Amino acid sequence: MNKKYDYLIIGAGLYGATFAQQMTQMGKKCLIIEKRDHIAGNIYTKESHNIQIHQYGAHIFHTDNEEVWNYLQQFTVFNGYINSPLARYEGKVYNLPFNMNTFNSLWGVTTPEEAKLKIAEQRGEYADIDPKNLEEQGLKLCGKDIYYTFIKGYTEKQWGRLATELPSFIIKRIPFRFTYDNNYFNDRYQGIPSDGYTQLVANMLEGIEVRTGIDYLEDRAQWDALADKVLYTGCIDAFFGYKLGTLEYRSLRFENEWLMDVEDFQGNAVVNYNEAKVPFTRIIEHKHFNKNQSPHTLITREYPANFSVGDEPYYPINDGPNNKLYHAYKEEAASHPNILFGGRLGLYAYADMDDTVAAALKAVKKELNNK
Repeated sequence: MNKKYDYLIIGAGLYGATFAQQMTQMGKKCLIIEKRDHIAGNIYTKESHNIQIHQYGAHIFHTDNEEVWNYLQQFTVFNGYINSPLARYEGKVYNLPFNMNTFNSLWGVTTPEEAKLKIAEQRGEYADIDPKNLEEQGLKLCGKDIYYTFIKGYTEKQWGRLATELPSFIIKRIPFRFTYDNNYFNDRYQGIPSDGYTQLVANMLEGIEVRTGIDYLEDRAQWDALADKVLYTGCIDAFFGYKLGTLEYRSLRFENEWLMDVEDFQGNAVVNYNEAKVPFTRIIEHKHFNKNQSPHTLITREYPANFSVGDEPYYPINDGPNNKLYHAYKEEAASHPNILFGGRLGLYAYADMDDTVAAALKAVKKELNNK
């Protein structure tokens, strides 16, 4: 029986949009359905009071992948934003990532040689230990001052567990920069779409049928009947009705506050709050991402949260038991050749935006080569 679409794509985020755009360009007919009432997934932005708002947390595009960069250039103009977050601890503000500005504020050192000697001194008694948990790993890599100022409180808030209960692999390494450079990323290409991520995705989906506010899992048989193949970008365990178990995530809660007639609240887009006694991990001030001119400002406090089914899943907990469970679901998925799984939820992986686009482009090539 001839079906109406070549591909039914579940989810209008960056992975689904890339896959749909490429397949449509190759002459395939695609239908996208999206559970939320908008496109663009977690990179969704909207404008209010002349400010582009990152609805689901800060998203800064960065990549060294020239193919991905050139691909996205077709759909937007990036503004050249450079991410230079700050960290607050006990009333003092430090530059991130750890660089000479950080070391100067922390120890008063002024040269790379002094900084390296200080780090070596700080590591001291911990340098040769075999780390059994994240705390020991942090102390081994950087010593007491950096660990207790920047890592311990923030990490325990982020994961909802004591650092002594977290596996050491979470911080396999800690990058130190012995320059006065506050650019958080090393990638050659960086920025944020000048007209917002939602418009970027809308441009990608031009001419492609998209239906929002639809939960595929509520009536999948009806939707499956429309297409030869399905690309599913939701939670893989949800697709299989959690029959093997539930994968664990950390979630987030956002507390937005408009400050009317306040032109600038913190002077920077992102400020981390590293102390354990402060319940949120960071404050985002949205207007700084695009240098929006407005007499008002919107700030967002970001609170890590426990995850239950029905909450928004943000960060997969890729420890041993969860990875084992994911691979069991992956084996289950292999018995459904007409269902493709993709995106951070379908693949149970934390992925930057460029990795997401690259994975979708690769999936398209694989599909076309298998025809």
